[in-house]
Amino acid sequence: MSDLSSRVAAIIVDYHAGEALSECIDSLHVNGVTNIVVVENGKEGSTPLALGTHDVTLVEPRMNLGYGRGVNRGAAATGPAEFLIVSNPDVVLHDAAVSTMVKFLDDNPRVAIVGPQILRPDGTVYPSQRVFPNFWLAGLHALLSPVWPHNPATRRYRSPRSDGTVDWVSGACFLVRQDVFEEIGGFDERYFMFAEDMALCWQIREHGYGVAAVTEAEVTHIEGLSRQHVSRAMLIAHHRSAMRFEWQTAKGLRRILAPIATLVLGLRLCLVLVTRPTS
Repeated sequence: MSDLSSRVAAIIVDYHAGEALSECIDSLHVNGVTNIVVVENGKEGSTPLALGTHDVTLVEPRMNLGYGRGVNRGAAATGPAEFLIVSNPDVVLHDAAVSTMVKFLDDNPRVAIVGPQILRPDGTVYPSQRVFPNFWLAGLHALLSPVWPHNPATRRYRSPRSDGTVDWVSGACFLVRQDVFEEIGGFDERYFMFAEDMALCWQIREHGYGVAAVTEAEVTHIEGLSRQHVSRAMLIAHHRSAMRFEWQTAKGLRRILAPIATLVLGLRLCLVLVTRPTS
């Protein structure tokens, strides 16, 4: 395999990740990635303080662009590359994670995006490889998960298909072909936060490319470091994005039933606001 530094560029969207950002960059360097773009989505001046002496390209939009728009701005600043690593700032890539994903894409030319195995800090597996839910699975997951987190519908939604394939992978960390990312227009910027990764994988599949996951490539994700307090605005954004994805992708009978899905998501939002503390 050729030198990864000439083939892979990395994009990190930072939102007050602090020391974790430096650890993420260090792990990219260990993996042979030196072309790194960091987008500051937090308070102006917060990211340079966290970067310290790291030599990266810094994009400072002076506003919170949202995750997808932030990645798109970062991708525009990377210059030509074969592959883009997109990562949250609170992710540490294990040794050979990048080369393992690159090799997979080299060996599978019709696959455009691949996700790693995402681990929590305690070593347990985060469910980052998921299916596009049908109407009933989506409805049951939406209504049951706030009060019964490990219900069968939620477990099914957060699992690969029975044949081991996946429909979409988490935006916390993935590798994508740059030419395909540009072909589909990058992340859909109508999504401010949440579900933009699901919409990206949907578009990749609509353009005839595959989505995959490689469990041999591992990363550790400190979940929610940039959003330690679940704010009311974030909960609303989460449900708004889920609603947008449903209306964007629903076809046939499911399109006719989309208003019911909107009602179900509204009920779920009410349940979550009642059962979870917010800041």
